[in-house]
Amino acid sequence: MKFSLTSNRINIALLILLLLLGIGSVMYNQYLVERILDKERSSVELWAKAIEYTGNPASEEASRKLLAAISQLRQNATVPDSVIALIESAEADRSSDNFMVEEIILQDQFKIPRIIVDQNGEILSANYVSGEPDKELVEEFGAINPPIEIQLGPENDGPKQYVYYGESPTVQYLRYFPYIQLSLLALLLGVAFLSYRTINKSEQSNILVGMTKEAAHQLGTPLSSLYGWIELLREERKDDAFVQRVTGELENDVTRLRGVAERFNKIGSEPELEEKPLLPHIEAVMSYMERRLPQRGKEVKIERQIDTNARARINPELFEWALENILKNSMNAIKTTKKGAFVSVKLHRIEDDLILDIEDSGRGIEKKYHDEIFKPGYSTKKRGWGLGLSLTKRIIEDYHNGKIFVLRSEVGEGTTIRIVLKAKSEGENN
Repeated sequence: MKFSLTSNRINIALLILLLLLGIGSVMYNQYLVERILDKERSSVELWAKAIEYTGNPASEEASRKLLAAISQLRQNATVPDSVIALIESAEADRSSDNFMVEEIILQDQFKIPRIIVDQNGEILSANYVSGEPDKELVEEFGAINPPIEIQLGPENDGPKQYVYYGESPTVQYLRYFPYIQLSLLALLLGVAFLSYRTINKSEQSNILVGMTKEAAHQLGTPLSSLYGWIELLREERKDDAFVQRVTGELENDVTRLRGVAERFNKIGSEPELEEKPLLPHIEAVMSYMERRLPQRGKEVKIERQIDTNARARINPELFEWALENILKNSMNAIKTTKKGAFVSVKLHRIEDDLILDIEDSGRGIEKKYHDEIFKPGYSTKKRGWGLGLSLTKRIIEDYHNGKIFVLRSEVGEGTTIRIVLKAKSEGENN
């Protein structure tokens, strides 16, 4: 059974959600920008028309003539005041036009940067432009928006001016908004993902602890009964050497089962670590596994290369359990018909680290599963629960502050699992 990790699906779902929200945000933001740009162009066109109207030479000439006529009429006492008032009213109408242009149209809400140039490209004036306007800025505005023409004087005869304009601060802010929004979304989804991982890991841990403690509780009663049956059989067949030998082995196995139950009880509790030489505990596990190899019908050579002075702070029961799980997996990975099969255990020290390598000549593990084998639920056995190496990882990393990982593995060639623990010297304080 190869466990399909639900977290991968959650990751993909969160990623798709982020992409959909991002695409939707960018599209809607672009829609808003286009709408604002349309309004800005309408505002600039209206402003240009106002400039065109108020700057018309004929209109300015009419204004001068009206003012001159009013001045002369005031000097002529025979002209009725009502006539002068009528002429002043006409000039006032023109002033109201100027007010419309200067106070309403020019004071646009978007503060769009604008530059007016003449037919020769010379800059005449600028609005809302930071710094000194130059031809490069005119070209930049021209690349953003097509210029708007102002016709002064008679059509196709009078001089022309051109309005070049850029984007208002509102549009510029909106263009950066999707990136800010996507960053916030990514942050929120990241927090959600980490929260999910934490909750999921906590749930898995609680389930694992609950299962192990329940297993220890369930094993207690039959183990006590087995001790009684062994003693009864031993007393009944005192003179039978074969029975005595078998009951001795049975007692060893029952004692080991009791040790396994004790191991289960320690899961979820703070383990007591002691400074111990590793050699006796490694030898105890290897000897136990060696005695059971013939029963598995396998001819496997067990190799040892152990630094006898290696010491570390360990919990003996849990450490032996972790090593037993790895050795059991290594032996199970070896085909019964394979010649030259071996399992090798090497322990050596590099500076402050103890390096424990368990190598086998088994079927090997594909590279994509190197991390998966230590996760709950992963198993190559049809009836496996996939908890052995998960427990091993927890024992080594959480309880002993060490590391465990696949050092090397090739399909059909074998696998090397490496455990790294902090070393202790003979004279070193705990």
